Amino acid sequence: MNTSNTILLTGTAGFIGSYFLGYLNQKGFKNIIIVDDFSREDKWPNFEHKEYLLKVERAELFDWLKRTEIKIDFVIHLGARTDTTEFDYHIHEELNVEYSKKLWSYCCNNGNSTHFNIPLIYASSAATYGAGELGYKDDHELAYHLHPLNPYGISKNEFDKWALQQVQTPPFWAGLKFFNVYGPNEYHKARMASMVFHGFHQINKTGKVKLFKSHRPDFKDGEQLRDFIYVADIAKVIFWMMQEKTDESKNKTTALHSGLYNLGTGKARSFNDLLTAVFKSRNLPATIEYVDMPLDIRDKYQYFTEADMHKLYQAGYHENFSSVEEGVQDYVTNYLSNNKFF
Repeated sequence: MNTSNTILLTGTAGFIGSYFLGYLNQKGFKNIIIVDDFSREDKWPNFEHKEYLLKVERAELFDWLKRTEIKIDFVIHLGARTDTTEFDYHIHEELNVEYSKKLWSYCCNNGNSTHFNIPLIYASSAATYGAGELGYKDDHELAYHLHPLNPYGISKNEFDKWALQQVQTPPFWAGLKFFNVYGPNEYHKARMASMVFHGFHQINKTGKVKLFKSHRPDFKDGEQLRDFIYVADIAKVIFWMMQEKTDESKNKTTALHSGLYNLGTGKARSFNDLLTAVFKSRNLPATIEYVDMPLDIRDKYQYFTEADMHKLYQAGYHENFSSVEEGVQDYVTNYLSNNKFF
């Protein structure tokens, strides 16, 4: 893939999408069609100083695609309704399932002289795994047996299952099951922002951090385990996949095949570890207070997540993932402490 290629990137006012826009800019890509609901002014710092070809409102995208003569070389679909506390499934169905189906259809039926149709990478989620009772392996058959804990996870799993059943597909497609992502540009997510973000601001305000108590006897307070992944590592994997599937100069058969892929670090860490890293990045001793978990999420809370990363490694990805300590240090030092965006 070269910098003259045109990329359609959704979710560019949000967290991961805006970060990836900046990452593409760093790699020299400017022919980017950015797509989102751009009505929220508090999100504008995520994209307004970055380079792109055109901005298209989310609701107008498919009408625009019918009219435009611009040839799209790759679609990166990171836009979604990601609020796990939104329990109206119709909202998730519209934005996470039906919208994604339309993009899939576009990728299957359009293209330029190089591609009959267009490669697609989209954001799935580790929320599809529910409580993890069936494990965290990105096996395609497992998708049909999962029991997500909330409408967001259900919507993501519904689209994954739909994609797996399609006869007509893009020339390459990948659904990336993001685990617990943290990093710059998440400031607008309010309650849904990472505990790194919340912890940093709680420390500034009170000198301590509040964490949810455990409401299960097999987990001590703060020892709930998650697979925390730094957003910079998400960007590296997506870009690697794009290169693998468009760089014709390699003239080789890639081991990267279409399908679902976990995207975590493969190593679960505790919330205590995560917040201790935030305190350490501020050169402060860890002071953590444990509080009751809100009732509205208590029975839908994941106590353990850990990505099985064998499929991605077998596909040829060999970069190391940031440890909690490395990712938090970079995030706090270079972004949160300076109130900077990426």
